[in-house]
Amino acid sequence: MADRLQLTRKMYDAYASGDRSVVEQLLSDDFEFFSPPDPGIDRARYFEVCWPNSERQKSFDYKRLIENGNEVVVTYEAERTDGTRFRNTEVLTFAGDKLRRAEVYFGWDL
Repeated sequence: MADRLQLTRKMYDAYASGDRSVVEQLLSDDFEFFSPPDPGIDRARYFEVCWPNSERQKSFDYKRLIENGNEVVVTYEAERTDGTRFRNTEVLTFAGDKLRRAEVYFGWDL
């Protein structure tokens, strides 16, 4: 069985470092992303719309990292490259060692 907590950390580390190849390997071919402005976008659209944000991310500090079955709930405080910070909660659903679905709840600037 995949270590989903380790895979989750690996994904956020890659996002902060800008290593798209790691994220490409972690996402399933049928990956779906949900957030208020982007409800139910596919993998290709995710890389078009969401991935460019990686250029503005500096680090992630995990406040909550809970595995429940095939899901991981993560709350983090992130620092942007300009020094501003924000807090998000995400529900990640895995299929084996691939991230199949991400639900993002955001809007909290620190």
